[in-house]
Amino acid sequence: MIVVFGSINMDLNMRVKNFPQAGETILSRSYTMTPGGKGANQALAAARLGVKTALVGKVGDDGPGIRVQKVLRRNEVVTSGVTLSETLPTGMATVIKDKSGENRIIVASGANAEVSAEQAPSEILGKGNYLLVQMELPMEQNALVMKSARDSGAKVVLNLAPAMDIPAPMLSLADFLVVNQIEARQLGERLGIDVSGKPEKLAYALAKKGKLNCLITMGPDGCVLVTPEGEAWGMDSVKLDEVVDTTGAGDCFCGTFTACLHEGKSQSEAMRYATAASALSCMKEGTLDSYAYSAEIEEMLEKTAKVSKIKV
Repeated sequence: MIVVFGSINMDLNMRVKNFPQAGETILSRSYTMTPGGKGANQALAAARLGVKTALVGKVGDDGPGIRVQKVLRRNEVVTSGVTLSETLPTGMATVIKDKSGENRIIVASGANAEVSAEQAPSEILGKGNYLLVQMELPMEQNALVMKSARDSGAKVVLNLAPAMDIPAPMLSLADFLVVNQIEARQLGERLGIDVSGKPEKLAYALAKKGKLNCLITMGPDGCVLVTPEGEAWGMDSVKLDEVVDTTGAGDCFCGTFTACLHEGKSQSEAMRYATAASALSCMKEGTLDSYAYSAEIEEMLEKTAKVSKIKV
């Protein structure tokens, strides 16, 4: 089983021609409201591969909270670990996308601020299971559930997004660190690491620091994965004729990568599979609805670059 300890939001999506400047008001023709949050997104991406996936989180006692859970259950995500807040509403994210498909996001935590590590009992964090966490929940609760997973024998995947200043001992609780290149540089600077070199050198420095496997995603430039021993792999991204929407592509990558590891794929295989899945997600509008099933990902693999060993 994969246990995703993560955020649950309702996303307010608006499309604009260009992003507003400071003090500027612009008009958008319409908007949509769709389920989201890094936790919900990553759980659904993992479940799309047929892996039993449970989401642990919190929503408000309101319409958005009910709607998000219905969508997740319909997509075979186990939501028995999702509880209701008596005081706070379901988290809300405002997602603004421009004509190129790039986005700007503001997140209001809402009920996510009340999530507790006690919602994830140790019996679901045992050997053979994976815990996937992000940084939209309280850091101290993330640290507690990661420690519980480590003590219980589960593997831990940490997606340090959004980037935060985390202590080195917490970093060492993870088996895998997944970050984009901006998050990697921010973390490296906070840990006193030289971030001026190539991504694979930064990944190696982070891997040694945390005694973990570090995977850095670089959007159109592909991704690299480095072990604490210095073994490294790299690959190019999928070249798309048109990018419709990049929102949630990173979450798709993380959920797919973790699901592949759980199913016994090698790190390099999981990396390639996740690259194909995230590319597919960029070809459709939205987040959850853009996540592909296994058959679609297998087809995309034919257009996906091979993974190669690289030097650090």
